[in-house]
Amino acid sequence: MDAVEAEEQQTEPPDEEEEEGFVEKDPTGRFIRYDEIVGSGAVKIVYRAFDKLEGVEVAWSQSRINDSVMVCSQKLDQLNMEIQLLRTFRHKNIVKLFASWIDEDKGIVNIITEYFTSGSLRQYRTKHKKLDMKAMRRWAIQILTGLEYLHSQNPAIIHRDLKCDNIFINGNHGKVKIGDFGLATFMQQQKTRSIKGTLEFMAPELYTGNYNELVDIYAFGMCMLELVTCEHPYSECQGIGHIFKNVSEGKKPAALYKVKDVEVRSFIENCLAPVDERLSASELLKSSFLQKDIYGSLSAPPVSVSLVEIENVTRDGDQCDSFVFRKGEFLLRGNMEVTNPVHLLLRFPDPTLLGGFKVAEFPLDVAKDTGLSVATEMAEQVQLPQGSIEIITELIGAFLLVLIRYWKSCVTTP
Repeated sequence: MDAVEAEEQQTEPPDEEEEEGFVEKDPTGRFIRYDEIVGSGAVKIVYRAFDKLEGVEVAWSQSRINDSVMVCSQKLDQLNMEIQLLRTFRHKNIVKLFASWIDEDKGIVNIITEYFTSGSLRQYRTKHKKLDMKAMRRWAIQILTGLEYLHSQNPAIIHRDLKCDNIFINGNHGKVKIGDFGLATFMQQQKTRSIKGTLEFMAPELYTGNYNELVDIYAFGMCMLELVTCEHPYSECQGIGHIFKNVSEGKKPAALYKVKDVEVRSFIENCLAPVDERLSASELLKSSFLQKDIYGSLSAPPVSVSLVEIENVTRDGDQCDSFVFRKGEFLLRGNMEVTNPVHLLLRFPDPTLLGGFKVAEFPLDVAKDTGLSVATEMAEQVQLPQGSIEIITELIGAFLLVLIRYWKSCVTTP
């Protein structure tokens, strides 16, 4: 038995009387499993279990290993590698794994994770029919934040079987987490890839074997459709052959046309778009549909402006103020000088250096330039992180609002 432990701590062997009622324990004796099923899937069963070290209930899933894997050392090593991968996940919207190991004698993979008393998001939505769109936006933000984390890994991690059954919720505080990574894998440069997943949630490109992490975005769109309509995607189809045909031909589920809210439907359609038009998790998080929940009635997040007097300098007898504008990790500094062009200094995250920043200085011709034109030109000249053009445009716009009172002579009015 090859044990792969998520925690190094060991517990003392318990008394038999203390553990009366359990049917199995992990190799260290820390976790005990009860004969109570709390969930099941096509290839796995989930039992209620207990963590004696922390004194909390946990979920213990058991999945049968295919015979072809058991007799092939290379495939078994690959399986072990993927189990090791699960241990590395550290994110608030990813189900926490406590321990995992392969029982080679029985041909079973054991995985112990957090236990969610409210069950899966599908179960929760089925139970609670009356739900405001605000709650679903909050769920969407959490799911996309988890996907953004997975897809930002190098190489990217693809879930490949995202669906409402594999997303779990703690109903008492609305926290949502992505789980069931039995099909997750590294994005490897392979000539062929196996087709795995749930047919109704599978992007068309999955059938070709040539796909990337955006298949998870397609599946997320189907999750949103199910949450909004309380209808399983393609429930109108007669059998898997009919579903396969519709998905392959790009025919959308009938449930999509039952979504009356134009903004909600547009958001879902962006997720289900062809792969070359499909938005990433990071881009979807910036959509007006989700941002309105974070920023109230505004359609886009406001720029958080710190109007800080950095320095008082004298230039030709005039005192000159320098101001800093902030949005997230981006900082824009501009001097209130009566000259044209105005010179701005931008500090932005360096995508090539974890936690590092770059600084760029650039001119702004107030009589000719716009925030968008300057931001676009910068993106072409400097290595900027994805989605930065919109941020820089907003920062320059905020700067001009302050600058304009100093710049009346350069503004032409009709």
